[in-house]
Amino acid sequence: MTVSSDHIVVAAAVIEREGAFLLTRRLAGTHLAGRWEFPGGKQHPGETLEACLVREVQEELACTASVRGLIVSSTHEYPERTVTLHFFSCDIEGEPVPQDGQAMRWVDRSDLRALDLPEADRVLVDLLSAH
Repeated sequence: MTVSSDHIVVAAAVIEREGAFLLTRRLAGTHLAGRWEFPGGKQHPGETLEACLVREVQEELACTASVRGLIVSSTHEYPERTVTLHFFSCDIEGEPVPQDGQAMRWVDRSDLRALDLPEADRVLVDLLSAH
C-alpha cells in the first residue's frame, strides 16, 4: 500500500489478560496527546504489519509479542492526517514496562467505552465491548 505523508499506517496490539486489556497513554507533543490507545505504532517502509507490531511492543513495553491474528482494521480522517489502524490479537512474554514514560494500565472490557480513545479505535472498542 502506498500512502501519502498525511496518511499513516499503524499496527496495534490487543493484549488481554483476565478480561482486561493493556492500554497506554499518548505522550505530550504527539498527535492525539493524552488519549489512551492500544500499544503499537507506525509501519516502516518495507515492513510487514506483524513485524511492525513486534518491533513497537519491544520498543514501547520491553516485551516480546507473539502476533496471533488480525481482529479488525479501521481508517479515520483526522483534520491533520488520515490514520489506518490494524488491530492484532497478541500475546506477550514478560511484564510490560513503559519505555517512554507513558502511562499504562489494564482496562476491564466493560470500562473501555469510558476512556478517552482516538476515534479510529472505536470500531475495535465496539467489537470488544459486544462480547
